[in-house]
Amino acid sequence: MPTDQRPELRFPFDILLSSQRTVLQTATEGLHKTTLVPNRLEDAASADVGQTPSEVVYTENKLELLRYESLTEHQHRVPILIVYALINRPYILDLQPDRSIVRRLLEAGHDVYLIDWHEPSELDTSLSLHDYVNRYIRNCVDEVCERSSQDAINVLGYCMGGTMSVMYAALYPEKVNALGLMATGLYFDDTGGILELWGDEKHYDPRSVTETFGNVPGEFLAAGFDQMDPVANNVTKYAHLYDRLENEDFVRNFARMEQWLSDSVDVAGEVYAQFLEDIYQDNRLYENELTIGGEHVDVTNIDMPLLQILGDYDNLVPPEASKPFNDVVGTDDATTIEYPSGHVGLAMSNGAHRDLWPEVAEWFLEHSERPTLADVIGDGIEETLGVDVETDVTVGDVDEVEVVLADDDGEIAREVITRDPTAIETFLEDALGVEIGLDTGPEGIAVEVETDEGVVTTVVKDIGEAIRTEVEEAAEEVAIAGSYDLEDVNGIGATYAKRLRAAGIESVPELAVADDARVAEAAEATEELAGTWIDRARELVGPTEK
Repeated sequence: MPTDQRPELRFPFDILLSSQRTVLQTATEGLHKTTLVPNRLEDAASADVGQTPSEVVYTENKLELLRYESLTEHQHRVPILIVYALINRPYILDLQPDRSIVRRLLEAGHDVYLIDWHEPSELDTSLSLHDYVNRYIRNCVDEVCERSSQDAINVLGYCMGGTMSVMYAALYPEKVNALGLMATGLYFDDTGGILELWGDEKHYDPRSVTETFGNVPGEFLAAGFDQMDPVANNVTKYAHLYDRLENEDFVRNFARMEQWLSDSVDVAGEVYAQFLEDIYQDNRLYENELTIGGEHVDVTNIDMPLLQILGDYDNLVPPEASKPFNDVVGTDDATTIEYPSGHVGLAMSNGAHRDLWPEVAEWFLEHSERPTLADVIGDGIEETLGVDVETDVTVGDVDEVEVVLADDDGEIAREVITRDPTAIETFLEDALGVEIGLDTGPEGIAVEVETDEGVVTTVVKDIGEAIRTEVEEAAEEVAIAGSYDLEDVNGIGATYAKRLRAAGIESVPELAVADDARVAEAAEATEELAGTWIDRARELVGPTEK
């Protein structure tokens, strides 16, 4: 064998020296990390959770109903009530600012409430599903409805809280506008979940626990969850922590998660036993055989839009324990989002907050907005002119809507405008070159479209009472605005009015929705003066819809 192809020969001394270098390097790194421990312990101790500001707006027994401070100037009309599980603390949904479901919803303009159950006392041992659903959740929903002046609100349930939210929605469907379920156990028939196996009636009697302890100790539940993956929960994660001791943010995040995992709460004995027996062991909710408080929980009553948020790697509530439920509810509007995450990862992983929760926030918005004035007028325009009017409430700010006009030849106009009746009508009239009028009657809303060929009236039917009232108010506002001339605006004389009309600003409604720069250029005036005219025009038009 040529010399340059021979394998390298290492003498024992070389091997020993190399080993010593490796040992020395490892020891040095270990010594360095050891010096970091006091600082990282201090970092961990300073890690705060549940930082989003809120106020308690309702209390009953131990529970507190929280309302979170808005993070946007305007909020969407229909609020969201988060129903948390009875196990652990709800701040996993607000663990830290960049991993907070509460913040993601607030940032999207939603008005967010959350039920914090707190810990039951010995006096609460007999609390059942009837108490939690027909009393606590019902009273909290009523409180949110009253505060928001809504007949129905959105509900988002997590895990066991989702299962109880389903029961509530089946019993009181008229109070739920849209129902979101996150990692919610709903179907138990060999779905592969560890808890389903452990809770099988052949192996486990929940009454033996409640007869021993009364309320089920939080430490007992925490130990069970810990044993679902003992190596990962007791070895691997600490090895990862050691490897990343130099990362202050990682240590704080780790500490927050550990705080939540160890912050377990007891569960009322009766509701625990009833939940295990009726939901897990007998599968009565899915089979539509569940009764609570002597009343049948008929899941076919769930006729509102339904969203299921599932984790692909959830071994606590696998997707197979949730998805079949979509087939037994009464709604045809059922959506499922599966995300590559575990049970808790749905709430606190970076990816979920980047990809998943903005989509969930948008889903709630899309299923919360009543038809705008543009939608009602659009039905009439489509019938009269063959022009399609589409609105998208998820584009623009909270108080804006995107309106798109199109016909068989393609798009005619597209604009993001304020949810102001004068702005909407003005945009549609200008884009189509028509005059639009609205009137209400027993059959619905009459949309009058005046073109060069005459006036065509179309009646838009099947409009709910709330929408009818909203459109009536909007139509009245537009009519009042249209009764004024530009000269009626204080400060606008004949000369300024002539210049404005020549530039296409022909009415008070058009002036009210114009911008300062355009008005100033058209009238050959200062923007400050133009802004004053616009404010006065808006006063004549009346309050705008937000």
